[in-house]
Amino acid sequence: MARKSKANKTEPAGSGTALTHIDAKGDARMVDVSAKPATERTAVAEGRVLMSKGTLALIESGQAKKGDVLATARIAGIMAAKRTSELIPLCHPLALTKVTIDIATDRKLPGCIVRASVKVTGPTGVEMEALTAVSVACLTIYDMIKAVERGVRIEGIHLIEKIGGKSGHYRAGD
Repeated sequence: MARKSKANKTEPAGSGTALTHIDAKGDARMVDVSAKPATERTAVAEGRVLMSKGTLALIESGQAKKGDVLATARIAGIMAAKRTSELIPLCHPLALTKVTIDIATDRKLPGCIVRASVKVTGPTGVEMEALTAVSVACLTIYDMIKAVERGVRIEGIHLIEKIGGKSGHYRAGD
């Protein structure tokens, strides 16, 4: 639920903070970050791909028909982080300095846990790049194994941590 503030900016109910991508008239806008200092910023996001034990065993054995599922998902996640501004309309194009995609198989789920860590030195953060990287890596895992199991689920994509910038340090659950 959103409401109009005194400055006529749309705010989430109960937040007290204006949405940065909405101008005084309520129109979408790209935030002007030109006056912000370039600082080191990092974001970490995570998601899960849930599947049957048999499909997970196929991934772990490296015998999937389309090839190495985890290696392909890592590359896709890195590529997605670099192209986030082309996918999310109001994101700034950033010169990323580091993108890491870690994928762990977990037999208890069963499935894969995908984690992306993205770093930049710039005037704006990299949360969207980390979230996009995780999303695309998870989708790639699905694409690589859908012929074997169509009921695979992608769940829990969320920001784990954000470091740097004006708003400081954020850690999920704190």
